[in-house]
Amino acid sequence: MSVAERAISYASLILADDDVAITADKLEAITKAAGVAVEAIYFSLFAKAFEGKDVKELLLNVGSATAAAPAAGGAAAGGAAAGAAAAEEKKEESEAEESDEDMGLGLFD
Repeated sequence: MSVAERAISYASLILADDDVAITADKLEAITKAAGVAVEAIYFSLFAKAFEGKDVKELLLNVGSATAAAPAAGGAAAGGAAAGAAAAEEKKEESEAEESDEDMGLGLFD
């Protein structure tokens, strides 16, 4: 991450911490006050990305909603399939062990 990207990210966090709306003008003012040169496109990109969003809430819930939903759905739907796959794998392992013993290739022979 470049210095400019880091500066605009910090500026966004500063505004969010003070409960101030994140706008391109305010981001530009903070980065200029910090003495960091940032390309003008970043101001509008970050302002649009955070428009209407609560940054504090986003930071507190990183990954919780998106990770929990598929995991819960996958466990309910794929629970039986996962159990069957595990049983099949165990069966294949035991067959492989038996075939090695038949050929005299056991570990302690």
